[in-house]
Amino acid sequence: MAIKTGDKVPPVTLKAMGSDGLVDVSTDDFFGGKKVVLFAVPGAFTPTCSAKHVPGFTANAAAIKAKGVDTIACLSVNDAFVMAAWGKDLNVGDDVTMLADGNGDFTRAVGLGFDGSGYGLGERSQRYAMIVDDGTITTLAVEDGPGLDVSSAEAMLAKL
Repeated sequence: MAIKTGDKVPPVTLKAMGSDGLVDVSTDDFFGGKKVVLFAVPGAFTPTCSAKHVPGFTANAAAIKAKGVDTIACLSVNDAFVMAAWGKDLNVGDDVTMLADGNGDFTRAVGLGFDGSGYGLGERSQRYAMIVDDGTITTLAVEDGPGLDVSSAEAMLAKL
């Protein structure tokens, strides 16, 4: 069953690249006591994700943070090395934290995965965005198919 508005973010350990290498990111710590916009994508370096989804959040980062958001994060079922390289390629800088759900633990815990095996992708995350306030999901927008609409940076900005 998929997570819904009003639910707590599940306790999972994600990965990210820090200044000294690979680091564990506890969702309890990452979301606790902060307002976070998390958006999830099917895969790093994929067309819609690279051309529209991440760039939209990078371009709108200042406006989103001006609405009281502490952190903007991108999550994908990729490893932390790929996520770091993708963030560097898209020049996200400090605007977007690139989080790796390499084993799909978070994606399974929130019930928002899909089987992309037909495309050679394996298990992946659906495209969605959520606003999380102190660990509680206050807004959840899941795309109902390919493309980018309800989970875009502009859509999330309108909900803040």
